[in-house]
Amino acid sequence: MRYLPLTDDNRREMLEAIGAREIDDLFVDVPAEARLKGDIEGLPKQASEMAVEKHMRRLSKKNLAANDAPFFLGAGAYRHHVPASVDHLIQRGEFLTAYTPYQPEIAQGTLQVLFEFQTQVARMFGTDIANASLYDGSTACWEAIVMAGRITRKSRAVLAHGLHPHYVSTAQTMAKFTKDELFSGAPDLDADCDEDAIIAQIDDRTSCVVVQYPDILGRIPDLAKIADAAHDRGALLVAVVTEPVALGLIEAPGALGADIVVGEGQSLGVGLNFGGPYLGLFGCREKFVRQMPGRLCGETVDADGKRGFVLTLSTREQHIRREKATSNICTNSGLCALAFSIHMTLLGGAGLETLARINHSRARLAAQRLGDVKGVRVLNDVYFNEFTIVLPSDAREVVRELAERGVLGGVSLGRLYPDEEALANGLVVAVTETCTPEDIETFATTLSAVLEGEAA
Repeated sequence: MRYLPLTDDNRREMLEAIGAREIDDLFVDVPAEARLKGDIEGLPKQASEMAVEKHMRRLSKKNLAANDAPFFLGAGAYRHHVPASVDHLIQRGEFLTAYTPYQPEIAQGTLQVLFEFQTQVARMFGTDIANASLYDGSTACWEAIVMAGRITRKSRAVLAHGLHPHYVSTAQTMAKFTKDELFSGAPDLDADCDEDAIIAQIDDRTSCVVVQYPDILGRIPDLAKIADAAHDRGALLVAVVTEPVALGLIEAPGALGADIVVGEGQSLGVGLNFGGPYLGLFGCREKFVRQMPGRLCGETVDADGKRGFVLTLSTREQHIRREKATSNICTNSGLCALAFSIHMTLLGGAGLETLARINHSRARLAAQRLGDVKGVRVLNDVYFNEFTIVLPSDAREVVRELAERGVLGGVSLGRLYPDEEALANGLVVAVTETCTPEDIETFATTLSAVLEGEAA
């Protein structure tokens, strides 16, 4: 028997209190065509445990997992080797079961981990400070936009065309409720970023310019040039890093003039996990600290002079008066932050640079080999571990054919930009340390066979 804690009278009273006539009124923001009408076709109302297990195993066999094939997918989520010690350590009971450290006297371990995490992120980003993580990269990007608005008292953000379209979509969704004006668009299939086109959109109403570094096509924009132009008009530069391993080789955004740096931390310690949970990174200049969302862990001393850790700032709605909160979506992915920090500790600065060099060298090898395939053009001249190739036909069809032949060969731009016909032949290829020379050769030969129409 199901437990139903609410009676019809309870529901009616609650609906009256909020001014709704019926439950469906609470879902008016969901398009009608997306709402479920009736039962799900083909789904039985009940099944035995054994039947469900057998059905789920049958479905799982349709997956082509990252470890079972040459893997070149990226576009914001990257396959890197995660040392076994990361998983071993995060599963310790004091970490795995820990919750938000509201009481510092019993949460010193968690607070210290987050303090070290903040230090690592701040050094990586080249910012004065970093918070104790956010939900994921896309929501961290939105948090940066509204933070810039609070600082500048302006409400127009320029989103560079190379910003990941999912990040753009997240910002557009949130802007519906804040009435912020967002300027965005799709990138062109050009080898270089058009910084002048970005700068041309900055005006006196602009709160910030949001630039991905490297961008969705793998290009590396000139952040310093954009930062100077933004600052001249009283705007801030927000840099977005979806592949933090790149910062082992390329200059930190904060050192190039970025005022706020955000990103996705999945690459280090977290793994792909079929799309989540992931980890939002957030750093900024110290003078903006009180406008920064989320939590900030600090180091102090107790009454006896012993070192201790506390929550120095907690600007989310759970901690302070809701109307004073900087955000209500700044959830801290604590276990993912721990995994990130353990992996970074194992690598160290020299290890991160070495890992980055391996990634770049493998990417150069792949770009050279794929460029030799008939009909393929490598778009980028400068890149880190991700670049774009242009195919002679729609990349979506090629990707499907590659997968059927056992190669996960990149993310098609047609999938990311379904309404942009000019991008349909573009394919974003990511090459990490997990891609062997043999994988690269298999990718190239299989791609050649697909383009030439050879039977599998």
